[in-house]
Amino acid sequence: MRTPSFSIASFLALILFVPFSWATSYEGFLNCVEDNSHPSYQNSSIIHTRDDPSYSSVLQAYIRNLRFNETTTPKPLLIITALHASHIQASIVCAKQYGLQMKIRSGGHDFEGISYWSDNPFFILDLFNLRAINVSIETESAWVQTGATLGEVSYRIAEKSKTHGFPAGVCPTVGVGGHISGGGYGNMMRKYGLTVDNVIDAEVIDVNGRILNRKAMGEDLFWAITGGGASSFVVLLSYKIKLVAVPATVTVFNVTRTLEQNATDLVYHWQHVADKLHEDIFIRLIVQVINDSSSGRKTIRATFFSLFLGDSSRLLSLMDGSFPELGLKKSDCIEMSWLESVVYYTSLPIGTPVSILLSRNPQADYLTHLKYKSDYLKKPIPKKGLEYIFKKMLELEAPILAFNPYGGKMAEISSSAKPFPHRKGNICKIQYSANWDQDGVEAAKHYVDLVRKLHHYMAPFVSKSPREAFWNYRDLDLGINRNGADSYTQGAAYGVKYFKGNFDRLVKVKTDVDPANFFRNEQSIPLLPSLGK
Repeated sequence: MRTPSFSIASFLALILFVPFSWATSYEGFLNCVEDNSHPSYQNSSIIHTRDDPSYSSVLQAYIRNLRFNETTTPKPLLIITALHASHIQASIVCAKQYGLQMKIRSGGHDFEGISYWSDNPFFILDLFNLRAINVSIETESAWVQTGATLGEVSYRIAEKSKTHGFPAGVCPTVGVGGHISGGGYGNMMRKYGLTVDNVIDAEVIDVNGRILNRKAMGEDLFWAITGGGASSFVVLLSYKIKLVAVPATVTVFNVTRTLEQNATDLVYHWQHVADKLHEDIFIRLIVQVINDSSSGRKTIRATFFSLFLGDSSRLLSLMDGSFPELGLKKSDCIEMSWLESVVYYTSLPIGTPVSILLSRNPQADYLTHLKYKSDYLKKPIPKKGLEYIFKKMLELEAPILAFNPYGGKMAEISSSAKPFPHRKGNICKIQYSANWDQDGVEAAKHYVDLVRKLHHYMAPFVSKSPREAFWNYRDLDLGINRNGADSYTQGAAYGVKYFKGNFDRLVKVKTDVDPANFFRNEQSIPLLPSLGK
């Protein structure tokens, strides 16, 4: 049995910050992991304690929101960077035995940092090493491990076929585990739906350490982990995804207009057509405050950022008939391969090698301090409403609005087919965001408050009773679960907004598969009221 390297000084320091029962059991926990892991895989390289030189670099490597990388942010007691399924099984067994909370991290892009901080003593089970991708063009499917990134998935698919893809998100360093399990979306969702609408099978490890596929876990649990987030129920090992057809040539455009260039009218028209356009057209609308270089004054800029699954001639024909107000021209359109469009959507220069998608280091824009919120738009905002919102944005300056259109396939799938309920009847999802460079609590409070204010100003125009939100845009403003006697009530505060009528079904699945609430976090699915204590 390995004797863990652990200095007296760091041991005493640990006692000061965690319960005595855990401090005295530290070596027991590590020995437990050793005893329950596969003998062919050495544990010395996967366990990173606070006194290890590797601890800080491993912790920070997948912290994507620097708001939770402050000296005041609670840190894990240790990090287990699993190389094998037995390391996950051992982590579950030993965390249960020693009463330690386990946080599961695959990519670290969760907006509230839930996978790498907690007010309770915890450790991180980091799955970034589990990143195998096996693509089969013959069956038009792929097995993808939870620690792979979206960029790696897109690249490996295109490596095998120029006419296949997957409708995932556009940030290439996002981890597969959280993105897919929470109902991730991308710029092909109007054609093919969400990630979870294209998941065929999965492999998970349950609270008892069993490795289960779809057949073994049953349809209720499979339903829950395809849109309800896996981390409330199991540890996800891999998904089997269905590849979708993409043309050899796609077209992108990025058209901008300011208030002085009739942006208000264009945004107004976009709301009326964005969800009704041909399903091959996806036009994201981004609204933000800029400094006008010609006038030197602040103004609003609306950006119409599109992917079209086809060539530019067909796109122009469709746009002339459905959204002529935009005045799209041939010179606005750029034809490229689908994989090149994935790179283009990261805002990298045209001509950037597609191999950049294999990099696990995020661009500066994706590695910053940030706050996100979400909403759903069911009726177009009137022009007076847009003018009011734009006026408020000019006052606030920092927050950005992004409108992601629905319709097409999104309107055809039942709201109960997956835990993700936001289907027919939604024009778009609205994303609120603010990014900032300054460290510190005061800067964070300032920018977070700006986003909250804009969210408040939008209240008259968005969904109501409940005011809906998107699960993958975790927002602790909606409620925090203390996982005690009031767990169900606390969970319902955010759960109904994320999942609407599907929330109680998720609670039932949770109660069936994890009755002791081992898989828990600040916004996990709670147990039924009688067991939530």
